[in-house]
Amino acid sequence: MILVDEPMWPAHGRLWAHLVSDTSYQELHAFAGRAGIPRRAFDRDHYDVPADRLPDLVGLGATRVSAKELRNRLVASGLRVTMRERRATPPA
Repeated sequence: MILVDEPMWPAHGRLWAHLVSDTSYQELHAFAGRAGIPRRAFDRDHYDVPADRLPDLVGLGATRVSAKELRNRLVASGLRVTMRERRATPPA
């Protein structure tokens, strides 16, 4: 399932949300491609998406959840990249 949290991460003069899959990265990349989200927006286990894109993403089938729910679902799926892993490996 594709999930998007509430936009609360400020950067570049706007608020950003996280787009994830709790199923697979393949599902996430396919959804992002259909939504026109560039691959450069992918950050190890999620896409950063601006707040103004949320209505489009929900229209395409993403489910809005809280940041806590998103994190919990990502951890449960085994797809979460931990802070330790982030520090140990440079982004792709």
